[in-house]
Amino acid sequence: MASLNKVMIIGNLGTNPEMRFTPNGKAVTSFAVACNDKRGETEYTEWFNVVAWNKLAETCNQYLSKGQQVYVEGRQQTRTWTSNDDKPRHKVELIANTVLFLGKKSQREEANEPEINEGDEPF
Repeated sequence: MASLNKVMIIGNLGTNPEMRFTPNGKAVTSFAVACNDKRGETEYTEWFNVVAWNKLAETCNQYLSKGQQVYVEGRQQTRTWTSNDDKPRHKVELIANTVLFLGKKSQREEANEPEINEGDEPF
């Protein structure tokens, strides 16, 4: 039987993107996105750790900033490792393959922000 691992969120960046490069030279950018949900009088915030790779990583690093609203689509991945004090650690991440820059149209036009999908070539 087939399976599906797809995550779609709309929220605001809680951190500025941080870009780094792997030893092989691949760009990887990480940022946190907060999604708010109001149930009755109580508001909840769910945080997502987002990771973008290659050209998408470079574009996110260039155009995104803390507080900006985004739509992110991708898959969920859990990384597991053992810390220096021999304790098991894990981190759940959303591996992005599409990032749409949302918010007021005038702000997007001023920044000339494109919609980028993984593997897209500029122009």
